[in-house]
Amino acid sequence: MRPLRFFSMALKYIDIGANLTDPMFQGCYGGTQKHAADLDIVLQRAWQQGMQKIIVTAGCLNDVDEALELTKKDERLYTTVGTHPTRCKEFLPDPEGYYNQLRAKIEANRDKVLAVGECGLDYDRLKFCDEETQRLYFEKQLSLAAEFRLPLFLHSRNAHSDFMAILERNSDKLKDCGGGVVHSFTGTLEEAQSLLAFGGLYIGVNGCSLKTKENVEVVRQLPNERIMLETDCPWCGIRPTHASHKHVSTKFPTVKKKEKWTAETLIDGRCEPCQISQVLEAVAGIKQQPKEQLAEIYYQNTLDLFFSGK
Repeated sequence: MRPLRFFSMALKYIDIGANLTDPMFQGCYGGTQKHAADLDIVLQRAWQQGMQKIIVTAGCLNDVDEALELTKKDERLYTTVGTHPTRCKEFLPDPEGYYNQLRAKIEANRDKVLAVGECGLDYDRLKFCDEETQRLYFEKQLSLAAEFRLPLFLHSRNAHSDFMAILERNSDKLKDCGGGVVHSFTGTLEEAQSLLAFGGLYIGVNGCSLKTKENVEVVRQLPNERIMLETDCPWCGIRPTHASHKHVSTKFPTVKKKEKWTAETLIDGRCEPCQISQVLEAVAGIKQQPKEQLAEIYYQNTLDLFFSGK
């Protein structure tokens, strides 16, 4: 195998949302093995690109176990603990037992667990979990943030009013948790302003946040001191059809067919943490500000929320 080709930069990044437990990083797509597991290579590419730390997103108990195993292998890896809104039916057979297992994972791994989440509401995918169940167990998980004084890693899709109502009625409980980030934001400017007015919340931006002209205009108006960068890999890469794509200058060698994978290439359609540099370039182009300046601001934002006590 030829040596890896890396794309190093002087800029520093933290990916606040990487789904590194996804089977794609084991070479498995839709239940079919397409190539060798390559997570180690994916991570090497990220570190060489300037990545300093990665927060692995956990969306259920099984994800938490896998994520914690990953974090033990590298001091630069951390994780969240929580249940994604589309997975909240997992609470139902034994709500208190499931909650207590989440709690135990946090308690036993305080050095590696940086946030409660991914939690929130997703009314775009109700086929997986109904609104009432989502609301109930989103609110339940806020108690974890309050108990352990951890920030929140939040998800909101087509549910802004209910999402804000839950946060607002728990504002006293959450006052010592340090805030949170609404990741992969794709909402309106009015929704973003509502989130920021709540206090302590940041907006996570990735390729899905930069897809349409409307998305681009929202990101252009977001205050830099409330932005964080993420990839949400293996999803949410910036595609050629995205309104923000014209601002991307960093290119990676890519193969379209998964079976043609090599250690030197990315796979078209599978986003990697190294592509956070493209997110920065897109945001810098949209805002018409130097990417070096923005990288420093967004990096410090992330340190302030997740690593101030580390």
